[in-house]
Order: sequence, then structure tokens, then C-alpha cells
Amino acid sequence: MHLPLDSDLLRMFLVVAETGNVTRAARDVGRTQSAVSLQLRRLEESVGQPLFDRGPRGVSLTESGRQLLPYARRIVGLMNETTAAMRRKPLDGVVRIGIPEEYGDTVLPRALAAFAESHPSVDVSVLCGYTAQQMEALEKDQLDLAVVFDWSAQTQGEVLFIDPTVWVTSAVHRLHERDPIPVAIYGRSNWCRDFAIRSLEQHNLPFRIAYSSDTSGGLKIAVTAGLGIAPLSRSNIPPDCRELGIGDGFPPIDASRVVLRRNAYHSNPAVESMAQVIHQAFRPMTR
Repeated sequence: MHLPLDSDLLRMFLVVAETGNVTRAARDVGRTQSAVSLQLRRLEESVGQPLFDRGPRGVSLTESGRQLLPYARRIVGLMNETTAAMRRKPLDGVVRIGIPEEYGDTVLPRALAAFAESHPSVDVSVLCGYTAQQMEALEKDQLDLAVVFDWSAQTQGEVLFIDPTVWVTSAVHRLHERDPIPVAIYGRSNWCRDFAIRSLEQHNLPFRIAYSSDTSGGLKIAVTAGLGIAPLSRSNIPPDCRELGIGDGFPPIDASRVVLRRNAYHSNPAVESMAQVIHQAFRPMTR
């Protein structure tokens, strides 16, 4: 009859397996060599198989020892993880996060919902707005974290995703074939002037401003309804619309980086945990 496996015996088994020497293992764990040898014998009695071949220069794993090794690592790892989880204090406090409208109904809601379920004692407040608005709120200490677009040569913050801005047209209305081209743009945005409009001018594409909005949702409505082509993130192209590429005479507008910016004045464990959740939310999009 075999005895149940003891996690302490498995820990000692791993130490000896890694060092290949009982004397060195005993020194590493602060025990006597005889005590370590006794634990190894107890483990071998439990599994009913010899786990080590003893030699003059140390020990090596037997076939049974090699078979036990991955299981021992998993069991000990799970025990360590369980102990850490039980000792971890529940998160509380407040997390103020800003997110772009582009991801307000796709990537981030799932992440925020998962965070709220895991940490019910944390109060989460969300500002859904454009980059300039979020950066101002971050500087005024009104946000702890902000997911923003960054077009600068030297990005400040943690890059989550590369999401180029491209010209988008309705697959039904074929607005890009008109002369001049009707264009939908952000109404209050230096970016539109410096990037979107300039990209048309640099390629000698005649255009007229047919629609303006302060939100990407408004631009998507304009494209879908056939009011104009619009600069949108590649990941945010509406159904029945398509990107205008080089073959259409429209190069990408920019190589927008989606960046996580942090409050420079303070942080807390809840904020750090939220930052990890945001990184994980964008990870599938980078593949």
C-alpha cells in the first residue's frame, strides 16, 4: 500500500534533482544530510519506486524519478500559487481610467468587467474620450491610467498595440471615386489637419469637408451612410466598409501606437493590477 504524496517531500525531491547532490541540497535548505536522505527514502516508499541512482559523485534521476519530475514541479508550483493567493490582501480603493472610444465597446469592456468581478471592493471610474482630453485629465490628476493614441517619434508610455489609421470607405457607396472626394473628419482635432488632411494634399487628392464629428462613432456613421470617407483605426472599420489602400491611391495615414500612460503623481496596488489587465486585454490583438 503506497502512502499519499507529501508536498514537503516533493519539494525536497526537486531540490535534490536540481543540485544532483544530497550534501549540497542539505546545505541549501539548512538541514542535515541524514535528514534529507530520510525524506528521499520516505518519498520512494510512497511511490514504490527508486527515484535516484546513488553514485560517488552525487545522485541522478532514475526513469521513475524523471517521470515524477514534471508532476512534482506542477504540484509544488500550484501549492506556492495557492499560498500566495490566500495570503494576498483583497484590493480596494479607486482606479480612474481613460479609454478611447475606438475600444470602448470591444476590447476594454471585457477587461474592465473581469477586473470588477475579481476585485469587487475597488471602485472603477471610466472616462471615454479622445487622446487630448485624456492627456489633460492625466496631467490634472483626474486619471490614474489612460489608454491613448501616440503618433510621436519617441513614445512615452507602454505600447499596447500598433493600430494604423487608414482612410475608410463604404463598400456600397464607393465615395472615394468621386471628385472631389467627400471627407468626414474630427471637428476639433489638430491631428486631422497634421495627418489626415495632409495625407490627401500630399497625394494631390481633391477633397471637400462633407461631415465633421468629435467622435469616431460619428465618423463611422458618416462612412456607413455614404456621407464621406473617414480616417479610422484599422481595427475599428465598420461592417460593409473597407480600408482604402495603396491600390486605391490612399496610403496609410499614420502608424498609431496604442499606449498606456500612467499618472506621474501616484499609484497603488489596484492601479497596478488594472494596468496588468489592460495589457492582457490587448495581447490577442498583437498576434
